Amino acid sequence: MIRSISLLLMIVFSFYSFSQVEYPEDKVKWEFKVKQSGCEAEIIGEFKVDKHWHINALNLPADNFGIPTTFKLHKSPNYKIIGKVIEPKPVEKYDEISEESLRYHAGKFTLRQKIKITTDKDFELKLDFGFQPCDSVKCLFPFEDVFTVKVKGCEIIVEKNNQSSPTKLQSGSDATDADLQADIEESEDQSVVVADEIDDNDEEEALVVVDANEKKQSKSDPTGRSLWWIFGVSFGSGLLALVTPCVFPMIPMTVSFFTKQSKTKKQGINNAIKYGISIIVIYIVLGTLVTALFGAESLNSMSTDPIFNFVFFILLVVFAISFMGAFEISLPSSWANKADSKADKGGFVGIFFMALALALVSFSCTGPIVGILLVTAASEGGMAPFIGMFGFSLALALPFALFAAFPGWMNTLPKSGGWLNSVKVVLGFLELALAFKFLSNADLALQWHFLEREVFLAIWIGIFLVLALYLFGKLRLPHDSPIEKLSVGRTLFGTTVLIFVIYLIPGMWGAPLKLISAFPPPMSYSEAPLGFGGSGSAPVSKGDFIEGTHLGPQNIMVFHDYDKALAHADKVNKPLFVDFTGHNCVNCRRMEQSVWGEPGILEILRDEVVIVSLYVDERIDLPKKEQVTVTYPNGREKNLKTTGDKNSFLQVSEYQVTAQPYYILQNGKGEDLDIGPADYQNHSNPDDFKKWLEVGLNAYNRAK
Repeated sequence: MIRSISLLLMIVFSFYSFSQVEYPEDKVKWEFKVKQSGCEAEIIGEFKVDKHWHINALNLPADNFGIPTTFKLHKSPNYKIIGKVIEPKPVEKYDEISEESLRYHAGKFTLRQKIKITTDKDFELKLDFGFQPCDSVKCLFPFEDVFTVKVKGCEIIVEKNNQSSPTKLQSGSDATDADLQADIEESEDQSVVVADEIDDNDEEEALVVVDANEKKQSKSDPTGRSLWWIFGVSFGSGLLALVTPCVFPMIPMTVSFFTKQSKTKKQGINNAIKYGISIIVIYIVLGTLVTALFGAESLNSMSTDPIFNFVFFILLVVFAISFMGAFEISLPSSWANKADSKADKGGFVGIFFMALALALVSFSCTGPIVGILLVTAASEGGMAPFIGMFGFSLALALPFALFAAFPGWMNTLPKSGGWLNSVKVVLGFLELALAFKFLSNADLALQWHFLEREVFLAIWIGIFLVLALYLFGKLRLPHDSPIEKLSVGRTLFGTTVLIFVIYLIPGMWGAPLKLISAFPPPMSYSEAPLGFGGSGSAPVSKGDFIEGTHLGPQNIMVFHDYDKALAHADKVNKPLFVDFTGHNCVNCRRMEQSVWGEPGILEILRDEVVIVSLYVDERIDLPKKEQVTVTYPNGREKNLKTTGDKNSFLQVSEYQVTAQPYYILQNGKGEDLDIGPADYQNHSNPDDFKKWLEVGLNAYNRAK
């Protein structure tokens, strides 16, 4: 079994690798077509976005810094544009880290634009198409280009006033425009609707393939590291489920049954292994069915939907109260009885139904854990639900196989007793705390400001303080046994919880609380975004409202213009810290919040370097003289129109890297210091980032 599991893991994770250079056109495949019937036609764009990636919708919320997808036809006397672009309903969610509403498309989708042809001659139609691909942690630089499709002319027949004979109109005729006006007005109300399926066999369709985009699909997958995290969390959750009152007593009972009913020790071990494998199969099938029924993308969307988060908050509160002993939640007993009756058949079928009976009986303890795992795993997408259920069920199954192989180990197991109920109560407190994370998600999405950061932390402080009192025996709940004396383990755990409560308290006054940064609302979503009295912010750099600078991360003044920053760095004899970043870059925010503000790092960034933050997704138009056509390393030509275009081209052309954050140290002449770059993957640890900065400063000082 161990060899099989190892082989399975190797196969799964062999699909996940990383590549350094990623181009936006590698993430999206597109094809433009013309569907024409007489003088009416549709310009159709069919798009397929790589798994785990998405591109923004045509229209974005006002608070979104992302770049909308462009699908715009050039104006021409050869046709009239009818209505607006027909766009499928995009996915909508609120992203807590970037603190903005997102609206995007993933997978396959279609855009359509109707036109009315006004010429009898064939012509070429030009359209602008642009997009910015993003995954769960980063956005690549935008892509934009002009494409051409061929359209056939048509004979336009109208009736002359007071005449019955038809007259053929020439291209651009005034009569044509008048005749078409009714059609145009009729179509103006068509704004955003779900696109119909395209019939590739339509005899009247004129198919024009513009770009097959046949580049080899990148095999990189940004969720590789997340899968290991999902497996670890799931395995740990399975171990936690083992020590609940629903599961723990079943271990000695089941193992004893197998060893006594088997004629030989080897047969007993084989039966126990089959039992463990059955547990794994049941939970994997459960995860696969849920994902198949709802779809990983749907579960991911649900996990960010305010209604779903509120419903999940209610469910977790109910489960938490149940765990604390107010009432018992279980599946219908008839289900477990039927599964148990099938277990008498013997053989592998009987063993499988014994495992199914365990899953049903233990639902009240494992159900909430499995539900949270599925939602979390689905938000990662891909193989994550499978990996999550595999890790959870593997942890549940291992004890049955191991104790069957080594029955003597069961003597070391603690006896069932009141401590099992205490474990269940502790799980109840943890679920209650986690429930408010889901309520916070809903509050953030709806921008109610009901559960702001201070209120959230106050609730957590209260929950964990009560948990500490419970662990120290100061409180008793239903079904608890009297505590004559505290065990060493319970004392240490209670002390840890109390320390955690003390750690949370400064967060009420603006402390960053980096250990739990993923759980409470961000500092900006609080009554005092800078902390009470501004105590939550770093000091502004000295001197320093220099022309051309802006207030940046950690209240450090930064440039956004490279040339101005370089001139200032040369003037003040400081190295230039080039920060390739993005408004939608999640890892950039993590570095700025968790690393830039660390002691020793903050002082260097504030006082010893000049920082220029170059946003690759900045949408400010460049001056006309700077809007030039450039060639990327992969041969693609692009017209630089925005500041973001210029910054992204600088990064890719100089360093062949598209990911952000990406940091470079230069001297006053714009030459890179010979220390290499820094990035999130290799320098998210403050010690590593600080060492990189110090090496850079030393290299700069030696070169003076």
